[in-house]
Amino acid sequence: MNISPILTDIKKRKFQPVYLLHGEESYFIDVISDALEHTVLNDAQKGFDQTVLYGKDTDFSTIVSAAKRYPMMSDHQLIIIKEAQDLKWKDDELLLKYVEQCTASTVLVFDYKYGKFDKRKKLYKAIEKKGLVVESNKLYDDKVASWVISFIKEQGWNIHPQAAALLSEYLGTELSKIVNELNKLMLNVPKEREIVVSDIEQNIGISKDFNVFELNTALAKRNAFKAYQIVDYFAANPKSNPLVLVLGTIAGYFTKILKYHYIVDKSTAAKELGVHPFFLKEYELAARNYNRRKTFAIIAALKDADLKSKGMNIGSNTNTKDILTELIFTILN
Repeated sequence: MNISPILTDIKKRKFQPVYLLHGEESYFIDVISDALEHTVLNDAQKGFDQTVLYGKDTDFSTIVSAAKRYPMMSDHQLIIIKEAQDLKWKDDELLLKYVEQCTASTVLVFDYKYGKFDKRKKLYKAIEKKGLVVESNKLYDDKVASWVISFIKEQGWNIHPQAAALLSEYLGTELSKIVNELNKLMLNVPKEREIVVSDIEQNIGISKDFNVFELNTALAKRNAFKAYQIVDYFAANPKSNPLVLVLGTIAGYFTKILKYHYIVDKSTAAKELGVHPFFLKEYELAARNYNRRKTFAIIAALKDADLKSKGMNIGSNTNTKDILTELIFTILN
């Protein structure tokens, strides 16, 4: 999601009287809330005109009473309700009345995390009308790498698509965690140089040669020697390469290969697959090496490996190396 226009308005001191920041992705909520906390008041004014409350420790009577006050040392007073999801929202009638006739000099912010606010409520519609509602959604897995590239560009750096994809695959979709690692990279890589996979190995600890992306590439090229080398590395470093992550990534890869087979207009393949155009040649190669029938068989083998990793359908192979070795053999033969 693009919150730049909201941050631009805050920077220009175009504040809303009420902000409802809600959703499953806490990162965007924190960024907007922090921007308000750093912009509405300066340090000298905060002691007089800033109030921070926590949902589990307050109620709407306290919030509304504070919101109706006028600022002492500034044009605005700022009230931030952190962990607002812990408020007793069934008793929000008092807040609804306030929002309908809110104090112009008050900036009231609700940080409602880890879930969506009920859009059917009168209060939601009132805040939407009088203030600003921002829904902070989790990014889909296949959108994280693109977000990383955009974020890095906004900071004045560049990152290679392969490095962005590697980061997103190993760090998941938790943007706060990803941003912490990106900050490490930006501290150690000069702006004039592109961030590449080797930088991730040096600064974050993800191997540039033995990771799940290199395994997928080896499989695409049918490079058995490299594939088994990587499996050995994974078996020796299980904490850095958990089996569930490895299997999930390989499954996602071959699901995209299967989808590629069914794309009629190959010129739209990158968009259809949700991948950066940089990776398209590899998918084309993989599709040549694994026809539809074989790809279906591989996906079935991946399901079997997943069951084994969970202690079901065990057979004789139960550890990471055995499960992956058997899977790679099935894929390549």
